[in-house]
Amino acid sequence: MSNQNMPILVTGGGIGGFAAALALAKRGFKIQIFEQAPEIGEIGAGIQLGPNAFNAFDALGIGDRARARAVYTDYMVMHDAIDEYQVGRIETDEKFIQRFGNPYAVIHRADIHGSLVEGAQEVGDIEIITDCRIVNVEQDQDSVTITDHKGNSYTGQALIGADGVKSVVREKYVGDPALVTGHVVYRAVVPKAEFPEDLQWNAASIWVGPNCHLVHYPLRGGEEYNVVVTFHSREQEEWGVKDGSKEEVLSYFEGICPKARQLIELPQSWRRWATADREPIDQWTYGRVTLLGDAAHPTTQYMAQGACMAMEDAVTLGEALRITNNNIVEAFEIYQRARVARTARIVLSSREMGKLYHAKGVQRMVRNDLWRGRSSEGFYEAMAWLYSWNVDNCLDAAKHYSGTAA
Repeated sequence: MSNQNMPILVTGGGIGGFAAALALAKRGFKIQIFEQAPEIGEIGAGIQLGPNAFNAFDALGIGDRARARAVYTDYMVMHDAIDEYQVGRIETDEKFIQRFGNPYAVIHRADIHGSLVEGAQEVGDIEIITDCRIVNVEQDQDSVTITDHKGNSYTGQALIGADGVKSVVREKYVGDPALVTGHVVYRAVVPKAEFPEDLQWNAASIWVGPNCHLVHYPLRGGEEYNVVVTFHSREQEEWGVKDGSKEEVLSYFEGICPKARQLIELPQSWRRWATADREPIDQWTYGRVTLLGDAAHPTTQYMAQGACMAMEDAVTLGEALRITNNNIVEAFEIYQRARVARTARIVLSSREMGKLYHAKGVQRMVRNDLWRGRSSEGFYEAMAWLYSWNVDNCLDAAKHYSGTAA
């Protein structure tokens, strides 16, 4: 088989993996997706979608699907969880849409994932291989070969490592340590009938407290609500997911106002995520192998941009292939240059945002003063670097950092 007839291999069947598959299929490549779970699907709960996410949906050709499944918020709001003080409010109305060209919305992770899977299967030649845990990666000048835990080998003309925060591909080429934050997250989706009426706002809402915060917003036409509870653990945490308990959560939220405290009484399922990120890196492309999404730039959740960044990655990769006429090695280098600084800014900004959310004492007072009196337009200007990304400007940074006309 000639190099050009080989598929591109994609490890990871999550949002990043299928976004990459869709972008590659649109460039005419055959794709093989490898997922270690026994079936393709998306767990978790809700995620937030900035205008940049909608620009990515449109570039990937699934804008209509995703828009039909999203809930469009009227505003974003931050309250102090101790005294209910409104720290900041950003309208996401017509003025917001005019400023950024797209709305702000919230959606269930499974609804994004489903939209990407449907789009990928419609567009191109995509084979999905499940129950397949990759254990080794090798490459030569013309191809990449991966081996799974059963001893099966697969060869393609390139490999996209979209295998998430514990990426096997990243471990092979980078081998850097995870930085465990000590922050623990509980997530749940609650039916509207069980959600407090006085919190049924059409908004992305956060309650910020000392060493903790709570998030809630509507999903699926307002019939469900997403609830996220985060706190600084007293334990020595290890990165991963395990069962938790209501008793543990309650022990971290003493002193929280009754209105916000209602949220921690809601979840029926107590799965806890101990979070981590990694230091940003300036190289994640190695010949015919590149990283994408959380494998390239794992981040904490405080900027609400993890899935959005993975989709931006996929669009940018597709554009890099377009301008190089599908020259994979050249495109991978351009893609990396275009994405490194922006995604690093997300990782670093997320760390700082976490400090703001969890401020206590005098720092809490400073945080509550920080945005007092700021207009929505003032917030819009501050967010322009993030929300103004689109397919037309996605390669601009590659030109800047290379000194060439990419």
